[in-house]
Amino acid sequence: MEAKIAFYGGAYGVTGSSFLLSIRDTKILIDCGLFQGLEFENNYLPYPCKLQDVDYLVLTHAHIDHIGRLPCLVKEGFRGKVIATKPTFQIAKIMLLDSAKVMREHYKTLYKKSLRKGLEPPLPPLYDELDVVECFRYFQIELPYSTPLVLKGEIKITLRDAGHILGSAYIEIEDLKNSKKFLFSGDLGNKNKPIVRDFDLPPQDSNFVFIETTYGDRNHRSFEESKLEFLQCIRKTFEKGGNLLIPTFALERAQEILYILREFHEQQLLPPCFVFLDSPLAIKATKIYKDNPSFYDEETLELFQRIDPFHLPNLYLTEDKEDSKAINLIKSSAIIIAGNGTLTGGRILHHLKNNIWREECSLVFVGYQPKGTLGRKIVDGAERIQLFGEEVPVKAQIYTINGFSSHAGQRELLEWLSPIKDPERIFLIHGEPEKMKIFKDILSTRFCPEKIYLPHLLEEIPLY
Repeated sequence: MEAKIAFYGGAYGVTGSSFLLSIRDTKILIDCGLFQGLEFENNYLPYPCKLQDVDYLVLTHAHIDHIGRLPCLVKEGFRGKVIATKPTFQIAKIMLLDSAKVMREHYKTLYKKSLRKGLEPPLPPLYDELDVVECFRYFQIELPYSTPLVLKGEIKITLRDAGHILGSAYIEIEDLKNSKKFLFSGDLGNKNKPIVRDFDLPPQDSNFVFIETTYGDRNHRSFEESKLEFLQCIRKTFEKGGNLLIPTFALERAQEILYILREFHEQQLLPPCFVFLDSPLAIKATKIYKDNPSFYDEETLELFQRIDPFHLPNLYLTEDKEDSKAINLIKSSAIIIAGNGTLTGGRILHHLKNNIWREECSLVFVGYQPKGTLGRKIVDGAERIQLFGEEVPVKAQIYTINGFSSHAGQRELLEWLSPIKDPERIFLIHGEPEKMKIFKDILSTRFCPEKIYLPHLLEEIPLY
């Protein structure tokens, strides 16, 4: 046996993406994501392989469910080289530092609660800021798109634009000795959106394909339809005299919302209002976006040469905690963009406590809500939620706008696969099982069903 694949996350589930490809004596780890939601305690288990033997770690992009266990890897013995695009390295640094901070603050809250109620103390944070800084030593190979890199003289790796977020990539790996090609999709992007380019199409002669299935069961509404829906949400909320809350991840979605609001303002469609970007991490991420215009699509690049595409006159950047608290004095006509995107922490929780019980307010979800998160509970119709130890009624209007998703819908996933002629195996990853099965049924009309496989967590499969 010369090659095998092991599934350490993102298998029969959405979070924790991590896959170990072994080609003879070379071991390449693709992503090392943090498990989230119901799977979070998996992060405390030892990594399933001997990390001292891993030669390379390739990062597809800088979302925490793809990079969040990197400090744990280094603590457990990883000493290999990390490969990624320039923006992925830049964004990964601020994301991991923020992750350490959030875990520390969450631990403090749970620890106080356990003392007060006589409960067992919570599990400690996975890592701290010093652990994060230590892992930056291994950020060693910055690889531009479409630039082949040969490893050990017999394995070629190429990063292609995945169209998901700034610097996101899917990975082509070729075993030059056996002419076998592996294709790891990472997270593929939704098409025809602002800022980043649409994804590149893969080569037709890929032998082993690993494709995400986050939205394998459905198509998104068009981006233009979603923008119109968003504008209607804003207008209805302000007509009722309320505030509009947008829980969003600091990366990509926050910048996209600012881009759209600027467009509304320039077109004189946006009612008079305050816009708050209440996230120090999103503010830092926006600066990184501004530093990398070469990764924009043509429209945004042309715009960037004239104006700041992420700024509008009524925008307030609130880095300070006291400024964040002051937002709660505003009872109407405020758009509050705050992290995090699944309501599992962050400043958005304080804004929820002050607004979600008010019928005139609105809560707009613009991203995927994994099972086990507070966001998912609200989307599924929860009438009451727990916030800071108190039960709070859900009276605000709840909206879900999937057309803003940075993930490919079913149509885009099929388009990405369209050039591939006759793969030996297709592995469906990074999705909920029921959605994977729907996507498998669709693929079975084009590819041999026996070649399509849904791997399970910790499964190891020989390839050739």
